[in-house]
Amino acid sequence: MSDPITTLLAENGVLLADGATGTNLFAMGLMSGDAPELWNEQEPAKVRALYQGAVDAGSDVFLTNSFGANASRLKLHDAGHRAFELSKRAAELGRDVADAAGRKVLVAGSVGPTGEIMEPVGSLTHADAVEMFHETAAGLKAGGADIGWLETISAPEEFSAAAEGFALAELPWVGTMSFDTAGRTMMGVTSTDMAALVASLDFPPVAFGANCGTGASDLLRTVLGFAATGTEVPIIAKGNAGIPKYHDGHIHYDGTPELMADYAVLARDCGASIIGGCCGTTPAHLEKMRDALDTRPKRPAPTLDAIVAALGAFSSASDGTGDDASTRPARKRRGRRAAAA
Repeated sequence: MSDPITTLLAENGVLLADGATGTNLFAMGLMSGDAPELWNEQEPAKVRALYQGAVDAGSDVFLTNSFGANASRLKLHDAGHRAFELSKRAAELGRDVADAAGRKVLVAGSVGPTGEIMEPVGSLTHADAVEMFHETAAGLKAGGADIGWLETISAPEEFSAAAEGFALAELPWVGTMSFDTAGRTMMGVTSTDMAALVASLDFPPVAFGANCGTGASDLLRTVLGFAATGTEVPIIAKGNAGIPKYHDGHIHYDGTPELMADYAVLARDCGASIIGGCCGTTPAHLEKMRDALDTRPKRPAPTLDAIVAALGAFSSASDGTGDDASTRPARKRRGRRAAAA
């Protein structure tokens, strides 16, 4: 039986995902250091508004407010025992919004990293990681999520543990990693490595790709790397809205809605079929992305120079695989994702 993402892709060709979680919740009053997942109970109207903003802007799929809803992260807020129920509530709120949309919209259960380092480098065992991911996935499924959405992962061991957790919950899933270190994840994974990892799993994601990172240009270079492997698994691109800049005590992303519209079309041309935004992406950005995807014709994959001309310079000279080399100067890194932004 086909999963919901594959079915909707067959109908629509390209799917628009949602934008940022943290960026939009901070705009609604969430304070730095607070657990966004607790808002699923404390501020349900605001969480519904987060989801509704993506739907109204034209998203075909939106992520739930459950990025940090695992035992490890929630224990920092004395809520480590509440991962299942907070995940379930996040999905229930999403189900309400999706069912009232008047068109087919998928609820994707967001699952972020545990925040711990796995053995042998760290202390988190494989079994404990699988248990944490299973608990979150089971809660999301119980709340009505159509699919699991693993995101911002750096370590292949954690990606594999999450796959087992989704398998135990019998929840189809997609997965993205964050390539924020000179074309690699923090743990050294390249685009080629990730494609091979996906192909090796017993319960693989039905789509995979990249999210967050250092900027839209870098993310598209990684998407080109995925496409170059010849994978037939749908590719996800969920890039930040520009580069973070600190101003008047707040972090702002400098990517305009118009720039994100260009990014969305370039992502499609690079080979992505599920396209959204990460940090800094608001409904205003999504509206322009939706219009661009609907009205601009598909073109051949862009060159690296074309990506730079449209979106700005890469942050490093290579995508990490050693197979490419941009002649453009590297851009100084300004920051990276610190939460479900």
